Amino acid sequence: MAEQRGAHILIVEDEEHLATGIQYNLVAEGYRVTCVGDGPSALRVLEQNADDIDLLVLDIMLPGMSGYAVCEAVRSKNARLPILILSARTLAEDRTRGFNLGANQYLTKPFDLDEFLSRVKNLLTFHGRGLPPATNRVSTFEFGENRVDFDRFEVKVRGEPVRMTQLEITLLQYFIEHEGRVIPRAELLREVWGMAATVNTRAPDQFIRRLRKIFEPEPARPRHFLTIRDAGYRFVADPAAP
Repeated sequence: MAEQRGAHILIVEDEEHLATGIQYNLVAEGYRVTCVGDGPSALRVLEQNADDIDLLVLDIMLPGMSGYAVCEAVRSKNARLPILILSARTLAEDRTRGFNLGANQYLTKPFDLDEFLSRVKNLLTFHGRGLPPATNRVSTFEFGENRVDFDRFEVKVRGEPVRMTQLEITLLQYFIEHEGRVIPRAELLREVWGMAATVNTRAPDQFIRRLRKIFEPEPARPRHFLTIRDAGYRFVADPAAP
């Protein structure tokens, strides 16, 4: 599947020289780019161009309104827009907070240009608007006492609605579309997070714990989201099935 050429990317970065450099390289790749330097301006652009922005590249340390607040505000209205956070913050809790608020990917400064462009391509390919669905794409799915509507981003557990982040939904969908198969951790990093398999992060483990907490009747004794030692993870919709 090819990424969207000519996709419109909104950059929110208060360091003008960095924003200019990012814009130059994205335009050279064939993308359309809009740059703003603060959170309120970003929200105004998104509101005025709701159907035209394909990707949000978001700094965290912004004047007046943090990137975290921008991310949260965007996610409250738009569950599908891909968000790539750029930040000089390198602590695990900063990454976790970004993911919790709905970011799809988190890249620390200074970053390698090729890696940045690769992540942009990945997000536009697998999360962009208007792309044709994969042949094995699932729109709704039920397992146990859980029901998921991926098109509407609606999740119900034992009949009660549950709020999930876009990344959690994406991870869940990947598991469901590869039900029964042992998925290596490196594959999840590549296909869900858009990261190189060599990246040292515990993000998959953290997110799988969260899926267990949401969907498993006994999270400490999972029946659906299994860890296969030294191999990866496996999703089982019906543990009673042979």
